[in-house]
Amino acid sequence: MKFSSKIEKCGLSPMRKFAPYANEALKAGKKLYHLNIGQPDIATPEAYFEAVKSFSQPVLAYAPSDGVPEMINAVVDYYAKIDAPITNKQVLISTGGSEALQMALSCILEDGDEIIVPEPFYPNYTTFITMTGATVRPITTKPEEGYKFAIRERVEACINENTRAIMFTNPGNPTGTVMTAEELKLMADIAKEHNLFIIGDEVYREFVYGGEKLMSLLQLEGYEENVIVIDSVSKRFSACGARIGCMITRNEELYNNAMKWCQGRLCASTIDQVASAALYTVGPEYFDAVRKEYCARKDCLVEGLKKIDGVVYSEPKGAFYVMAALPVDDAEKLQMFMLQEWDDNGETLMFTPAESFYKTPNTGKNEIRMAYVINEADIARSMELLKKGIEAYNAKNK
Repeated sequence: MKFSSKIEKCGLSPMRKFAPYANEALKAGKKLYHLNIGQPDIATPEAYFEAVKSFSQPVLAYAPSDGVPEMINAVVDYYAKIDAPITNKQVLISTGGSEALQMALSCILEDGDEIIVPEPFYPNYTTFITMTGATVRPITTKPEEGYKFAIRERVEACINENTRAIMFTNPGNPTGTVMTAEELKLMADIAKEHNLFIIGDEVYREFVYGGEKLMSLLQLEGYEENVIVIDSVSKRFSACGARIGCMITRNEELYNNAMKWCQGRLCASTIDQVASAALYTVGPEYFDAVRKEYCARKDCLVEGLKKIDGVVYSEPKGAFYVMAALPVDDAEKLQMFMLQEWDDNGETLMFTPAESFYKTPNTGKNEIRMAYVINEADIARSMELLKKGIEAYNAKNK
């Protein structure tokens, strides 16, 4: 049987590819600490579940293809509060931020096109982009430079006749980098000057730890035709399983084309949209508490990394991830070793090897991404396990 050449170019998710080996480790009686996937343990606000309980329509019917009015209104109201006015006809509700990305990329990319993405980047971007027939043109960033990429000469060096867009996560997944207002405007200026779309994946907007407010691309004036914003309730409200996100654009032609995608897949989940709309009634005290919790976890993880000789990292400024280069030859081999051959008092650790977070070949082989989405005590123990696991792995492979 013949399969699509596009799908065959895609790889498995690095966050999930070790799941079978993790299951075997569990069967062998090991306890696993999970820093490998961005699934927060923060409680989802009760407003979501109350909305589900009070849902009383006699028929669970299709929602409108662009989204139920309550959900669209909730998004519009949210952006109004951060001085980014949008209308109901600039929001398309999607099945998670992932579908919003697919929707946007499918509308603007085709075979032979290129999209500029700073690396390391969320690896599912590769899947979504590859399925359009386009390719990633990476801007390589380094922890020693705080993973900064908003540097005009570096960005413009990547632009050619095939370039259609620039895309980044802000705050960054996997780097935790937070862009300044000046950096954001520079990227928008470059996109406008070169007639490119600029896609801001802003799903971690609430989680910035320096006291500053994160600027959205939608707050910039004069870039209405260029800007696309991806958003989601998954991380903001610890509601990953709701699978509700959105694509936002003031570009009317793009909106109309994206509506074709929305109508083709009929609609996002009706009840999840209604319940997710209720999440937006949560007050600022919720985010203050969650932000404080993540900041404490970040500090705990960073303190643990400081105790491991040879680790290179940049302290994250936002989101809930950290990238680290380890003093090992191969992070995937280390992960397999820690799952299959090693434990400390019956305990071991899962992280995400980061080679597939890069497009540039032979990059990131000894790097990992860790998500600080578990409690402080477990994070502290995880760092002990990482240190001991590295020592045991290197001793075996001398």
